[in-house]
Amino acid sequence: MSDAGSRHIRLVGVYHADGGLRGEAAYVIGHLLGRAHCSLCDVTHSPWRRKPAWDAMVVRLGIPVDLVHLNERDERVAAASADTPCVLAEVDGDYVPLLGPADLDGVGGDVQAFEAAIRAALDRLGR
Repeated sequence: MSDAGSRHIRLVGVYHADGGLRGEAAYVIGHLLGRAHCSLCDVTHSPWRRKPAWDAMVVRLGIPVDLVHLNERDERVAAASADTPCVLAEVDGDYVPLLGPADLDGVGGDVQAFEAAIRAALDRLGR
């Protein structure tokens, strides 16, 4: 999305888990045993699938939102996301932290609360 300053913005959410069959299985087992937790996963997914409310929120935001697992990050995203889970804003090619683990814990898995937190962070960013 571009604004008056012709800034290109997209969001990158980084899960606190590895992707792929092995990573997903390890997370599910760890979660069931109380050893693994990802508050971004709580926002985007129900126990069985992605939340329809998440998809609707992404449409309302009107900017691209990508989600990646720890083992799917490129070097630049990894450097900007040392503390996960988190949400970064990529602004004109630079990554800026928007929400960290405590922020994501604070929304309690609620998509509407997440959207409010993202909108407030984007406002602070000047978007």
